[in-house]
Amino acid sequence: MNLIAPSPFGSEHFQNLKITAISQKIRGKLALPALLLVSFFLLAPLLLILRYSFDLYDPKQLMQDIFTLQNYYKIYSDPFYKNVLWVTAQIAFLSTIFTLLFAIPVAYFVSRTQSERRRSFLIVIIVLPLLLGNAVRSAAWMLVMGTKGLINASLIGLGLADNPITILFTPTAVVVALVSVLLPYAIITLQSVMDSIPTTLEEAARALGYSPFHSFMRIVFPLAMPGIIAAGAICFALAMNAYATPVLIGGPKMKMMGPVVYEQIAKISNWPFGSALACILMLTTLVLTILSTRYLHKKYF
Repeated sequence: MNLIAPSPFGSEHFQNLKITAISQKIRGKLALPALLLVSFFLLAPLLLILRYSFDLYDPKQLMQDIFTLQNYYKIYSDPFYKNVLWVTAQIAFLSTIFTLLFAIPVAYFVSRTQSERRRSFLIVIIVLPLLLGNAVRSAAWMLVMGTKGLINASLIGLGLADNPITILFTPTAVVVALVSVLLPYAIITLQSVMDSIPTTLEEAARALGYSPFHSFMRIVFPLAMPGIIAAGAICFALAMNAYATPVLIGGPKMKMMGPVVYEQIAKISNWPFGSALACILMLTTLVLTILSTRYLHKKYF
């Protein structure tokens, strides 16, 4: 009679470990082409911009290969550029908050839609604006918000206003237009996260006497917080780097970092200073995103 129990670490166990290790190596090799493409087409230009930001600019000779911190000192010492960065961060923050406020209930509704046909139709409607460029959508908002646009025509027609009100070329108009641009990204991100939250948890909460609103706030909202953080980070980064919307909706007096960077590089040909502004923009976006993510993780996890 064999009294020795079979070892849990038999040949079959080690064979499974070997297969797992081989599959991990294969996945690593499959990811190598994508990593090389990202490094070549994204990281290399970013490093080149960082290198340009330390060059000296001369109005006659343009960019000179002379190391200097003058570009960054100009950004730090000039109140105009500090104000531009502050306005950009404010508008990006407000756009992100309003986008999440609108996206969360829509994503929840789509996620809990039982009919697959209706669900697919809703997703198509949500994604459809992404097929249009930001310039086209901004032009549409100009027709809506203009002095003779749809909003003013409706207000005057209903007797709510005697004269057209100024909507276009204001920070409020930029926030509204940015929210419309960011909503599809936020809704799709949140919807995929809410799909992974079992509906049985909400059913159990309602069986215990919770209202639908309280069951959402106490169960779905905390569990969806990783998706909310991810959607907020994506929207904030896109809003900080927006170009077409601030130019068309904000007008020439509305200064945000994206148009200012383009103006320095494309119009003035001041590549060193434009590169320095771009680096400051990227660094600010990265730092604010990391800080907000860490704060939310400490608060909810």
